[in-house]
Amino acid sequence: MLALVTAVAVLGAAACGDDGGDSGGQTTPPAQPKIKRDAANAGTRISVGTKNFAEQYVLGEIYAQALGAAGFDVVKRLDLGAEKVAFRALKRGRIDAYPEYTGTALTAFYGLRTQDVPRDKDEAFTRLARELRGDGVVALPPTPFQNTFVVTSTKATAGRLGSPSTISELAESAGSSSSISAFPECRERSDCLLGLKTVYGWTPRFVASEGKFEDLDQGQADFTFGFGTDGELALDKYVTYQDDRGLFPPYHVTFMLRREAAARLGESGRAAIEAIQRPLTEEVMQGLNSEVTLEGKEPEAVARDYLRREGFIR
Repeated sequence: MLALVTAVAVLGAAACGDDGGDSGGQTTPPAQPKIKRDAANAGTRISVGTKNFAEQYVLGEIYAQALGAAGFDVVKRLDLGAEKVAFRALKRGRIDAYPEYTGTALTAFYGLRTQDVPRDKDEAFTRLARELRGDGVVALPPTPFQNTFVVTSTKATAGRLGSPSTISELAESAGSSSSISAFPECRERSDCLLGLKTVYGWTPRFVASEGKFEDLDQGQADFTFGFGTDGELALDKYVTYQDDRGLFPPYHVTFMLRREAAARLGESGRAAIEAIQRPLTEEVMQGLNSEVTLEGKEPEAVARDYLRREGFIR
């Protein structure tokens, strides 16, 4: 009898174990997803926009799908353009919300000099939230991860220059005859090309491009302004240089909404947004980006897989 009871217990435990995961080692989401559909949100429309690069597409999909799971009628208007285009669309009511980076917003929209942006994450967010209120915009609490600029080159370029490790060393060894690529707006931003000149005294030739790593691989530029969560940085091809003089301020993401849209979002919508942000570390975000840029997956699918893996949706 004792042997029979033990056998039954073992079988029961094994059955429970089978329900808890799959052969790939991923955790099976709970039967009840973390985001609950709220009937009160039915018919409430929220339009979500993004800027025009891979991480923004992934984030836009994560926010949009989370709000859809909470019962909102979500309209996606992704790929609006650069930050000033997206912010103008938000203020004019073309979209209700979009994700923006704290340091970018303070320097690009409110004219703060890069050196005047608080280096503390919470202080930078508080300053931005105060500025946004004057434009009728509400900023939700920021993500754990930030996506800061990183000056990047191929390993081969770094080797030719004696393998510098900081931007100060790079500026000295590369000089003004070198070139650096970035999105066109970088030319006029104090936290981008202008910052290299004012903070590091470095004036490389500027190449306006959205190519980043393609520019390096094809020899279009010696360096590029990458982002710290770029998926390509997981490859053993590129080198980044330490910002040893503190040029770059915090770049955590805040989901910004028009004040009227924030009221429509309500507590359940805010709770959904804050919940899906909590697992988004730099490592996680880089992995999501790499699925798009390296593996060719659609941002919509990558976002859905993330939400399912973390148990937010079925």
